[in-house]
Order: sequence, then structure tokens, then C-alpha cells
Amino acid sequence: MLLAKVNFEIAFAHLFNRRRQSLVSVLGVALGVGFFIATSSLMQGSENDFVGRLVDSQPHITVKDEFREPARQPVFMVHEQGAVSLKGVKPREYLRGVKDYAGKLDQLRAVPGVIAAPALSGASIVRYGGEERNVTVLGIDPDVEPRLTTIEEDMREGSLDALKTTANGIVIGRGLSDILQLKIGDLASVIAPSGNTVLMKVVGIFRAGNILLDEGQAYVLLKDAQVLLNKPNIADRVRIKLPDPNQALAFSRQLEQRWGYKAESWQEVNEDILGLFVVRNAILYAIVGAIMVVASFGIFNIISTVVMEKRRDIAILMSMGFRAADIRAIFLVQGFLVGVIGMLLGWAVGWGLISVLASIEFDVEGLIDAQGFPLDFGLTQFAIGGAFALVSAVAAAWLPAHKASQVRPVDIIRGAA
Repeated sequence: MLLAKVNFEIAFAHLFNRRRQSLVSVLGVALGVGFFIATSSLMQGSENDFVGRLVDSQPHITVKDEFREPARQPVFMVHEQGAVSLKGVKPREYLRGVKDYAGKLDQLRAVPGVIAAPALSGASIVRYGGEERNVTVLGIDPDVEPRLTTIEEDMREGSLDALKTTANGIVIGRGLSDILQLKIGDLASVIAPSGNTVLMKVVGIFRAGNILLDEGQAYVLLKDAQVLLNKPNIADRVRIKLPDPNQALAFSRQLEQRWGYKAESWQEVNEDILGLFVVRNAILYAIVGAIMVVASFGIFNIISTVVMEKRRDIAILMSMGFRAADIRAIFLVQGFLVGVIGMLLGWAVGWGLISVLASIEFDVEGLIDAQGFPLDFGLTQFAIGGAFALVSAVAAAWLPAHKASQVRPVDIIRGAA
């Protein structure tokens, strides 16, 4: 215990005697940690914000009236390994739609916390005042839709509930409203691909902040969509929300195995975007690693210089009974002290930078409301930054510390004499 205290005091004295170099090394570590914390907080916050908006704004799982793999022809099933060629086969036509969707809804609603609703979508044309626009009409249940998506929060005029009280009501996006000059109460012609035309009354206008939705999406009652698209008693998808969004991928695979229909989770739909976050985080850690390597050179330099200058002192200590492990510990403690002090200062710098970023607000055209930087105030960034600092500092001190422990006292003292 006494020897460990002596080792610490010697290490501290070496650093204190070279205050300028020690300060530069500490500041290098502190700035690396501080900027990592701020950058990581910003990037993790933006990722959490994006995923949160993604998860809240859409169903977690959508079961469609499609199949992941096309049906196999009987000839290929009979001659599994045969060299068979089949030409001129016309795919069998069948009535699209999720069969027995009501029964499937009952199965889903029996699972605690699961929200599910049928829907019917189809391409249509909205025409008003000589102008027309292609849109996707989605037939929904207004009572369940607010729990599946954020459409109710996105409403700017009218309401989603008006669909229940208005014959042939329709809710459109702000972009479509501006293009066609449609307002609440206006009657627009909605034309299905079959040529079926229905005069619908605008009862609500939403703004989702997504141009594809604001200009190309319209909501109607499920039964009105069935009439418009000439698909009575048909739903082409079942939309599901789970208590835990992270279970969506596993749950969708279970549904696909049970029902056969293609079940897409929000992770599958946004797989490319989520993959970009992984690449972005890898780039972040690579940059921080480079910063820490640069800071480590400062630590390596100061400890190497001390070893060169203190070779005679090291020889005297070893002749007094200090072992090689004790000498190595003295210089490792120096690196550790620089890492700890740099880590603590880096935490303060990081917290200060996060506080400054949190106070900034901006209003960008296209955003629904004035917003600030999305930040993550978790402890993960501080822990990772601190670990980077300590590991890099001790690693930088290892080589000169090991070199100091290899000093031969007899040779040094004889040379000095």
C-alpha cells in the first residue's frame, strides 16, 4: 500500500514538473472527449428522433394481399429436379384482397396491447376546377386510425371524425389542397381506374411534412373506398401496431408463416435508411478514434521524454529495491492520470456543448414547427467518451513505461560515474 502511494506521488511529481506539456496532453484528450460527446449526442438524438417519428407515424406491421414468393407451377413440383421448360403460361387471375380479414382481426385483437384495422388502398384521380392529380385513396376506420398513425395530430383543418358523419367525405393533404385549390366543404370528383366516379366532400386537411403524403395521399371511409374501387367487402391490407415496436420484425414473420400473406415490418420497409445509421455511427467512431490517437501521441511524447531524462533516477530507484513492475506502474499511472483528468474536463466540455446546442432553435421552410437540434442526453456517450480517453491514455503510456522497466541500474550508474 505504501509503495503504491509512493508510485503515485512520483508519477504526479513528474507530470507537475512538466506542466505545459501535461496541460497540452490533457487538453487534447478533453477536446477529443468533449467533441465526441456533443457529436454523438447530436447524431444519436437525430437517429432516435427519426426512428420515433417513423414508428409513431405509421403502423408497425402491414399485412398485404401479396405473397413473398409467386405460386409454383405443378409441373415444377412434380419434376423437382428435372430439366423442365414451361412457356406461354398466363398467371391465374384471382380476386385481390386479404381473405377473411375480419377473422384475422379477431385473432390480432385477442393479443394484449395489439391494435389492428383493415384498409383498402387504390390509385385514383382527384379532379377539381379543371385540374386533376393522381393520389392514393386509403379506406380506413376513423376510430382506430389515430392509434395507428399520427394523422389526427397532423390535421390542420377539419377532423378525421367528420368522415363518419359526412356522406362520401374525404381528407386530403395540404399539398393537394394547394395544388387543386380545394378547401373545406368543396366537392371534388374522385375517379377510380375502372372509370367509377364519386363526388366527395373535403372534410379535413392534414399536413404530415412529407411531400409524398401531403400531395399524394387521401383518406376516406373503408366502405366508401370499397364503393369507389368497386371492391365490396374487401380489404387489401391489415395494419397493426404493437406495444413494443422492436418486436415488429419477429411478429411479422410469425404472421407470414401463419397466414401466407406478405407481412412487412417497419424495420423491413426502412431497412436501407436504418443501414445508413450504422454506417454513420461507424464513421463517427472512426473520427473520434483518430482524434484520440492524435491526443495519445502527446501523452506518448511527454512520458517518453520523462523516461529519457529520468533514466538515472530510475536506476537509483531500482537499486533501492523498486522492481520493474513498480517502475512500469509509475509511468502507467502518469498516462492514467492524464486520461482521468482529460476525461473529467472532456465531460464538462461535452455537457457545455450539448447545452449550447439545446438552446438553439431554427425555423426551416418545410418543417411543421420551429425546432431545435434533436439531442440524446443519455449517459452512454459520456461512458464511451470516457472509455476512449482512458484506453488511449494508458495505451500511449505502455510503451515508454515498458522501456523504463527494462533499464539496467548497473549500466546507468557506471555510465554516470
